[in-house]
Formats: sequence, C-alpha cells, structure tokens
Amino acid sequence: MSSAIRHFPLDTVIHHHAHDFHQIVIGLHGQAEFEIEGLGGAISALSGCIVPANHMHYYAGTGDNHQLVLDLPHDALSLTGHHHELARLFDAPRFFDLDASLARYLDFVLQELRLLSGQGALSDLHQDRLAATLLGSLHARLSGDDSPKGRHLDLTALDRYIDHHLGGQLRVADLAAQACLSEAHFTARFRAQTGLSPWRYVMRRRLETARRMIHESHLPLSEIAALTGFTSQSALSRAFRRDYGHPPSQLRRAPRRHLASGIPTT
Repeated sequence: MSSAIRHFPLDTVIHHHAHDFHQIVIGLHGQAEFEIEGLGGAISALSGCIVPANHMHYYAGTGDNHQLVLDLPHDALSLTGHHHELARLFDAPRFFDLDASLARYLDFVLQELRLLSGQGALSDLHQDRLAATLLGSLHARLSGDDSPKGRHLDLTALDRYIDHHLGGQLRVADLAAQACLSEAHFTARFRAQTGLSPWRYVMRRRLETARRMIHESHLPLSEIAALTGFTSQSALSRAFRRDYGHPPSQLRRAPRRHLASGIPTT
C-alpha cells in the first residue's frame, strides 16, 4: 500500500483493530480516546498518538471531533532510504503534543489537502514528501527529550502503582503524575534510567505477572488476561508470542525447564 493522509471524525462508539501499517493520529478539534496495547491516553487539538503496526488499539471520538490520520506502510519512502531512522518513531506507542512550528506545518498540510483535493487525490509522492517532513520534525523533537538530567525516579514506588493498576488502563500521564513530572520529561527520564519506554516497561510487567499466574494458578487464560490488563486472551497470546516465542498455553503443556525465561529489554 502507499502512504495516505486523511482527515475525518472518529465514531463515538468504541472500535478496535490492528493493521500491518504504522499510523499517526493528530487531533484537529474535539477529543478522542485511544488505548494502544494497554497504553491509554486522550488526544485533542494539536496533540496526537503514534500507533505502531500490528498493535491492537481501541479508539473512540468524543462529541464533535476531527482527526488527521497518516497511514504509513513499512516500505513508505518517508521511512526508508535516507529516512530510515524515522522508523524508530514506531518502536513503541506514544502520545505527543505539537509545538507552534509543527502547528503551522499542520496548517500547511491541511491547506495542501484542500487545494489539491479539487484536482483529484494527492499523488503518492507528494503525500510521502508531506509525511517525511512531519515525521522528521516529530523525530527530532521526541528523540531530543532523551536527556538523563534530573533526580532518579523511584522505580519501587512506580512498580507498586503499576502492579496495583495492572488490570486496568495505565496511561503515561498517570505514571508521570506519580513522579510529579510532565509526560515528556517523565518519558525521557524513564527511558534514560531503565533503557525502556514506559509502555515497554508496563508491557514487560504485565507479561511477567501473567507468566507467574499461569505457573502458580489454574485460572483460565481469559481471566489471567483480564487481571493483567490485556484486552482479550488473544491479545495476551499475541504478546507472549512476540516476546517469549511461544503461546501462554505452552506453559501448561511443557516442562518449565524447556521454556525460555528471559524477555527482551529493547
């Protein structure tokens, strides 16, 4: 598929799916709620979220809303060649805000869409050029937050908070509030201290807890999935396969000594 830039309102009914292309959603007006593999947040005007390919996400608009959506396949021109570094934007789900310069560029993109829509659809090449500029600017801003300055985070307290809320929606904003930091500063400090994004850290903790419960209980996998914050048994199974290389049901079929005990940290 080719890259596509669209804008439209989101249904106020909750929907969910996963797709094999990356996606960026930016609010134009109104509000929308997203949950991406357990990472929840809201987007409004001049804020957005990054949805990596093959990540199950739930979403719904709130009232009168309008969003700009970029669909980006793995082989998009804006993610390959000398733009290959921009693919790192999609290492994990993330919420972000646009600064004044990016807000002006967003206006330009919308003007291009309006201007050229009267002449038919934008060419694939032009959409990739528009997308590359946006992705490059986002990458420069978001990767530029990776400074380790500041006091260390209290990971023990954060672990207690995560474990207490593991069965529900955990938002970066909630974790940042525990540390009395903005989302951007918390994410940068968290990655500098742990080497992981908050989403990856929470996902690892969900999986570790689920793995322990499978070993130590006879609860159905569907119940374990719900208790550890997965939206369904299939979501738990998909995460297990991705990180452990086997489905959770294999833990109950095979001797424990034959199963890998590690989990990737990047």
